[in-house]
Amino acid sequence: MKRVDPVQARNLLLSGEVVAIPTETVYGLGGWIYSEEGLKKIFSTKERPFFDPLIVHIDSIEKARMLTSEWTSIHDVLARHCWPGPLTLIAKKNDKVSSLITSGLDSVGLRCPNHELTLNLLSTIDGGVAAPSANKFGKTSPTSSAHVEQEFRDAVAILDGGSSQIGIESTVVGVKDGQVEIFRPGFYTAKMLKEILSQNGIEASVVYAESPVAPGQLKHHYMPKIPLVIVPENFVWESHQSEIENKLAGSFSRPVIWKQPLTPDLASRELYQKMREFDKEGFDIILAERSGHHFSEEWLGIWNRLEKAKSLAL
Repeated sequence: MKRVDPVQARNLLLSGEVVAIPTETVYGLGGWIYSEEGLKKIFSTKERPFFDPLIVHIDSIEKARMLTSEWTSIHDVLARHCWPGPLTLIAKKNDKVSSLITSGLDSVGLRCPNHELTLNLLSTIDGGVAAPSANKFGKTSPTSSAHVEQEFRDAVAILDGGSSQIGIESTVVGVKDGQVEIFRPGFYTAKMLKEILSQNGIEASVVYAESPVAPGQLKHHYMPKIPLVIVPENFVWESHQSEIENKLAGSFSRPVIWKQPLTPDLASRELYQKMREFDKEGFDIILAERSGHHFSEEWLGIWNRLEKAKSLAL
């Protein structure tokens, strides 16, 4: 796999190629927003349907505002306090943003990633870089350059920035009638965002919702190569093996019971790495054990990914 430096990455992007770029959440498959060829190549390389919108990565609030027709005080406060970082803001787009990026919608997702290498790259590029996760559509997201290489072999150049420190995709939020709506949970919870706004003189409700304006909304996403089953605490494989095999129409001889780490920060960092490791280690089914404390808000982002990655839940 071809590793590139930031200058080579910039040249490739501006010439209509795609480049895998590192961020603190996951690696993205980037295409320059002003190259129709590059944008189309994102979809073809990932085998991604055109109805799933892309997030545009920028290096400053000023660049974000240049791509929008409406930037509210809520957008501004959240951007100032959470960027660079794992928060995507949905805003009304202007005519500089291709409908390929937005799937024909009138809004665009914008994010300033907290990764020095990618921020330096973005500072040299006009507009921004559209970048969904650097994996085949619906499959496990990559948190290292090695994951990207496993996924695409020699088809994609990689700007190698080490391992992603957060490990799951950004929180995606929109603003409607003065209310903040979280379309995809992640590092930033409703409680955290409400507190940031309140500290800056904005009393706004923050709720969880679903919307086609955000990526990752399909029922199945992030799926590992082997089946993943969500099971209750203190699960015993032998008591449920036949039930699971019947429901999945298969037989399994090497199950692994997956207990999440004690903290959500560590769990998110390990999430996609573990999904890949279990397959490589020869297990043939993952039994993800959900404990009582996993229902608290700070675990929402992790279990959102696991719910979408599952083949079955007991």
